[in-house]
Amino acid sequence: MFIFKGKDLGKEWKGKTLFNHIDISLQKGEHVALFGRNGTGKTTLLNGLLGKISFDSGSVHRFVPVEKWGYLEQDPEYSVVTVLDYVQTAAGKVYELKRQLETLQAQSDFDMDEYTQVYQTFLDYDGYLVESEAENALHQVGLPSSVWTSTLSQLSGGQKTRAQLARLILQKPACIIMDEPTNHLDQETMEWLEEWVVHYPGAVLLVSHDRYFLDRTADAIYELNTDSCKRYEGGYTAYQQQKEIERRTQETLYHKQQQRKEALRATIRNYQQWFQQAHKAAGTDDFARAKAKKNVSRFKAKEKELERLEHNQVQKPQANKSVNVRLEDAHFSARRLLHMENVSFSYDEENLLFSDLSTSVYRGDRIGVIGPNGSGKSTLLKLIAGKRKPNKGDIKQNPQMTIGYFAQELENLDEYKTVLDSILELPDMTQSEARTILGCFLFMQEDVFKQISSLSMGEKCRVAFIHLYFSSANLLVLDEPTNFLDVDTKEVIEDVLQSYPGAMVIVSHDRYLIQKTANRIIALDGREVLDYKGHYGQFMAHKQNRRNTEPDTENDRRELELRLTQLMSMDVDSEEERQKILDEIKMTRQRLQQLKR
Repeated sequence: MFIFKGKDLGKEWKGKTLFNHIDISLQKGEHVALFGRNGTGKTTLLNGLLGKISFDSGSVHRFVPVEKWGYLEQDPEYSVVTVLDYVQTAAGKVYELKRQLETLQAQSDFDMDEYTQVYQTFLDYDGYLVESEAENALHQVGLPSSVWTSTLSQLSGGQKTRAQLARLILQKPACIIMDEPTNHLDQETMEWLEEWVVHYPGAVLLVSHDRYFLDRTADAIYELNTDSCKRYEGGYTAYQQQKEIERRTQETLYHKQQQRKEALRATIRNYQQWFQQAHKAAGTDDFARAKAKKNVSRFKAKEKELERLEHNQVQKPQANKSVNVRLEDAHFSARRLLHMENVSFSYDEENLLFSDLSTSVYRGDRIGVIGPNGSGKSTLLKLIAGKRKPNKGDIKQNPQMTIGYFAQELENLDEYKTVLDSILELPDMTQSEARTILGCFLFMQEDVFKQISSLSMGEKCRVAFIHLYFSSANLLVLDEPTNFLDVDTKEVIEDVLQSYPGAMVIVSHDRYLIQKTANRIIALDGREVLDYKGHYGQFMAHKQNRRNTEPDTENDRRELELRLTQLMSMDVDSEEERQKILDEIKMTRQRLQQLKR
């Protein structure tokens, strides 16, 4: 069964065509991603499918009414209602009945018959369970009870996303539309969201640039372009593999067609020459002249074949703009580059980030540093790079070591210089070589004369990478190096980092980047530092195994959560049974909160 089918959809914005001739559909239970470059109209397409805006052309056949869809917005407009009330609005009529009761109770002289009628309808819909279900949903997404009475506008970006997710949990829609659901989420909530989407039985159509998230959650990917929306089965990695096969196939067909065209042109030239020679030799001999004209019909037929080939021209595959560069490191013979011994660091007496941290960085290490915001990832990199000193303990660097440091804030760049002048400052750099290098990093023509202060963050990242390229460092310390980069440039930078022969310590929220580049994981969580030798996927499996073997407290928590879910789904026949269930729900939630503390 289909949720919807969109046929030949088109939309313009301010006189510019966003997309045209788009076919897209979603079936019951499937999880599909919409993927494309910024500006291709992904959010606009979602809004059109939801009926929030109209398409300029085409039609949408919705087999499930939009009222039964859920929507997680990228930039929602939040009202002044509290978080708890916002989540309860998913209950629709039941929530409206609750508000009616509250309004009547607030009146000093209300109509008792009206109140009784509304109250009975509220009971018939199990209205008293709605608040408990909303609270359970908020617990699931990790929003603490301390913010439930806050207005949505008071929440952080990540908290707002969680509030939307809690509302979707309560709504239980047949189809969910998600626009950049991982924006503003910390790693723990992102991992929870992945699991939730994977196990969600309904249909999901989502937009995301998080490639790891797409690999975990998407059954298929629609690639949106101006004039097409092609479907690829599988997650992001499978999509990339299929795109590469397409590119190679098209390249082969293009070369074959070019060879055939050249062969036809040569044949046509030969027939033309034969005709001219035969016609000249025939003189006034009518029989010989007629025989010579046979060559004319032959090369005319070949010209028609050439015309058909050119009409059905296979387009030459466009090479993606890429950063054509390979990082090199300085010669280094020692095994250990750096050692940290019993390091402690805090910015003030109350916020201790590290205590007695001991670790080493060895030649060949590619360390991915992960953890929630505020756990000290960037601070750890600054300690390694020598930008900060520990409060206690020692950090010893091998004297042969040279560090290349990429700051998240790009603070190493001189904002007052042009891109070209910044590169010309590098040792032994010539004007010609600088222009060539900048071209490799996608700075074309007049772009090289832009002042660094006027660049976008993505462009500044590319300038910073050029400085890394010439640093001859044997240890790269990288703090969010791919922030602000589009997916294509991210993948090029990943290839550059994979080919780098030196050691590397990298902080990134991009788990796909960590998976591709790191062979060791240091995880910070504010309580302990876990140093794991292996790739990110192996680390996640190890982490899950640890959870499965944790003490009985964790098992107790899971059993209580299961019992809470069972209680909330129970059907009751009497007011007495309903009250017993509500009492047990309250007691179970209290025990859960105690375990979590």
